[in-house]
Amino acid sequence: MALGHALPAQSDTATNCRPPTTETSRSTFSLAGQLSSLNARRPSSPMVDVKPIEFWAMGPRKEVVQPLRKPPTPPDDYFRKLEPHLYSLDSCSDDVDSLTDEEILARYHLGMLHFSTQYDLINGHLSVRVIEARDLPPPVMCDGARQDMAHSNPYVKMSLLPDHKNSRQTGVKRKTQNPVFEERFTFELPFLEAQRRTLLLSLVDFDKFSRHCVIGKVSLPLSEVDLVKGGHWWKALVPSSQNEVELGELLLSLNYLPSAGRLNVDIIRAKQLLQTDMCQGSDPFVKVQLVTGLKLMKTKKTSCMRGTIDPCYNESFSFRVLQEDLCEVSLVFTVYGHNMKSSNDFVGRIVIGQFSTGPQETTHWRRLMSSQRNPVEQWHSLRSRAECDRVSPASLEVT
Repeated sequence: MALGHALPAQSDTATNCRPPTTETSRSTFSLAGQLSSLNARRPSSPMVDVKPIEFWAMGPRKEVVQPLRKPPTPPDDYFRKLEPHLYSLDSCSDDVDSLTDEEILARYHLGMLHFSTQYDLINGHLSVRVIEARDLPPPVMCDGARQDMAHSNPYVKMSLLPDHKNSRQTGVKRKTQNPVFEERFTFELPFLEAQRRTLLLSLVDFDKFSRHCVIGKVSLPLSEVDLVKGGHWWKALVPSSQNEVELGELLLSLNYLPSAGRLNVDIIRAKQLLQTDMCQGSDPFVKVQLVTGLKLMKTKKTSCMRGTIDPCYNESFSFRVLQEDLCEVSLVFTVYGHNMKSSNDFVGRIVIGQFSTGPQETTHWRRLMSSQRNPVEQWHSLRSRAECDRVSPASLEVT
């Protein structure tokens, strides 16, 4: 009986140890298929599937290193060709202070200027006396070309910096490299103010056919001298960064009357005109010329003001101009210095109208066109003949 009961137990164990039947395998395969279909129907993950990084393919990047090139050595005369005054606001201002007059004269060869200063405490003015200049260089044009004449026509222009407008000027000495001026000028200002100023003397070569070229300059800080006691100085001229001097200013008023077809011009006054006479003062007059298109139509001129560089004219001129021709009109204003021994000396010029010589002139003409019946008044800076001929065809049509 015991043996009979043991056999069924042994049979159960044998049943559990038997390999899976075909039906079991089929059910397992079916379950795996269902799981696979469920995974297929599941929404995709927002994560991006990134391929595994193959570290074996990542190695140090080989970069081609260019060898350092040694910069070329400049020639010996490379730095000698540089012109330092082209890169500074005021030429030679840094190193001239450390040089003596003899060293300056030996370096630049621009000559020397003799002058004196003294302050009058009773009358409250500074007196500057320009005496003479010596050993000036031969005349050279501003573009570097030599002039035909063998001598300069020098004069001295002075101002108390930082004020450039309130300037004074000597007469022009013709054809000499050793001019004697012997002229005295006064500046009305308080003593404490005078001590804060710097006296600037510019020696200029006057060429009536082209421009006024600065030969050299002398600067004297008045705080470094005894103004009450006064003194005389011989100073060597140094180069100036200003190649040309200001020619002066002209005050004009324009208006146009369409009903009458008249263009009215008022020449009111001028100031700080370049002096072209050999004695102190000048004899300036203004010539106004009407140019239509490129044809000179009419010429008129003011009276001559004797012995002044700040003339007051207050003279009016009228030109017949049709309204349809107004856009083709140019007015040429030329200031001359009267010369009894030879032809009149050219001082400066501007052109207002169709062929204006600059922005100021163009603005004045536009103001006239926008308010024709009302007088339009404006100051103008005079320009050289060469500059006017270069930018305005109307300037070429007049003499």
